[in-house]
Amino acid sequence: MTDTNFATAQDAQKAFYEAIQSANLAQMMAVWSTDEDIICIHPGGVRHCGPAEVHESWRQIFMHGPQLIFKIVNSKSHQARMLSIHSVCEQMTHRAGAHPPASAIATNVFARTDHGWKMLLHHASPIPSRPLQEQQEPTVLH
Repeated sequence: MTDTNFATAQDAQKAFYEAIQSANLAQMMAVWSTDEDIICIHPGGVRHCGPAEVHESWRQIFMHGPQLIFKIVNSKSHQARMLSIHSVCEQMTHRAGAHPPASAIATNVFARTDHGWKMLLHHASPIPSRPLQEQQEPTVLH
């Protein structure tokens, strides 16, 4: 794995999406912390915990080469001294046009480490194609 020091959480996030678009596994893993508690959840997928599982999940995604083009919109972030939380809307298109465009909402969490900002969590969920039904207020309070 490449030891890349990211000066800001925004730099780490930019490198994260560049790694996806180029299907570059070494670049992807350079973004992640080596901490055993890291977590990655791909849209509609299971939870991958720890560097080995996170690495394998990205290896499988990247094994067919660069497939996706990402556009990040509606980005919100909260940064403290040692932690940065980013909520983004990912708009994805397939390079070959083989699949319709898709969108996901993602939460990316970064920590300031001795080696710069590193990713601790990526959790992406597909955006439903139709609006969610508003939930009714419960009639019984517990």
